[in-house]
Amino acid sequence: MRYGIVGFGTAGYHAAQAIREQDKAGEVHVYGDTGLAPYNPMLTTYYIFGKLPRSGLFPFGPLEEVADRLGLTLHHERVQKVRAQDLAVETERGVQRYDKILIATGATAFAPPVKGLSPQDAHLMRTVDDAQRLKDRLDRGDVRSAVVVGASMAGIKVVEVLEKYGVRVCLADLAPHIFPLAAYPEVSAAIEKRVAKRGIDLRFGATIDHMELWNGQKTAVMTDGSVVPADLVSLCIGTRAATQVVQGEVDIDRGILVNERMETSAPGVYAAGDCAQGVNLESGEKQIIGLWANANRQGAAAGANMAGGEARFEGNILHNITHFMDMDFIGFGDNRIQGELLEQGALDGDGLYVRAVISGGRVAGANILDSYRISGILKNYMLRLFAGEGGSLPDYQRAMLLQAGLRAEFIDRMEVMTRG
Repeated sequence: MRYGIVGFGTAGYHAAQAIREQDKAGEVHVYGDTGLAPYNPMLTTYYIFGKLPRSGLFPFGPLEEVADRLGLTLHHERVQKVRAQDLAVETERGVQRYDKILIATGATAFAPPVKGLSPQDAHLMRTVDDAQRLKDRLDRGDVRSAVVVGASMAGIKVVEVLEKYGVRVCLADLAPHIFPLAAYPEVSAAIEKRVAKRGIDLRFGATIDHMELWNGQKTAVMTDGSVVPADLVSLCIGTRAATQVVQGEVDIDRGILVNERMETSAPGVYAAGDCAQGVNLESGEKQIIGLWANANRQGAAAGANMAGGEARFEGNILHNITHFMDMDFIGFGDNRIQGELLEQGALDGDGLYVRAVISGGRVAGANILDSYRISGILKNYMLRLFAGEGGSLPDYQRAMLLQAGLRAEFIDRMEVMTRG
């Protein structure tokens, strides 16, 4: 068998690993134009900050070692087209045909143009090259002020890096509050107070209209009419699925549509990772869930099935876990869903705070501040409820939650409210 993997992030890596577990002799060809091993985009700011060495961005090792370990044939070239009907990969060097093809091209950072912003002052934060470019700029020591556009998990991590370098930072977003897709408004307000105490200038309901030079100072003119000094601008607005190579070849919505086997609409062509649109278990709708663990599981399922296995990945729920500025924030589920409120702790106090919304016998969403230890148990609990399983926690998980600081009354009430 000949397998083609287009894109080699974590989804592509786990697919190759799964293929090799079932097919020791098959040819596995990997296409990538970066020359880099699979890396985690969410770790790029940790490298700039100094929490990770550059090698720490590559959890599976250098590319050559990965290729040798999994018996891969590497193609360091840009793919122009995947011909689904022919099961062929087209590059400038020619066309190669395969028995099965995986599209694992991930996503790219999206940022609209800003009038007057010079290219050398515009920074994205997605790739290793993005991280190296920002680090090199900050290490020069000539950045005194910056505007970060996008009050997202990526945006706040860039703010943290800039703060560490002594840069005066403004965080701006057209949304009304921080983490608008993950945090409840009351939780957002509490986070904003903590961030503002660190000296970060927060601007919500506004973004950069254009850049001007005022008395020799690079300045961002905001949509609300205010002006902010900005030696550089970091654009952390969002990402788009990289689907260009299969446009017109498979069914695409926001991402490549796949079933539980990670199969696209074209026989023999699979997709996994941030380019793939699988199932949101909470809503039942097809949605891109751009998370590292999600890409791992999708890639593993795709690879196993490409090699003749019978793997399924039913889907996932929205969840975000991030640590920044000496605080933890965890968000699960859809923060737009209304329901009964279950709460522990005080938003203006110290220690563990949990807010859960119960709707239809399920935990529709949850926010946690300052305790990542309970996040995995709570997520698994939510997944069990979405799968129609009972609302009682196993004794060992209950004990772990109690040890992490969740009160027995909270757990008891949550179990009662989710029994339907």
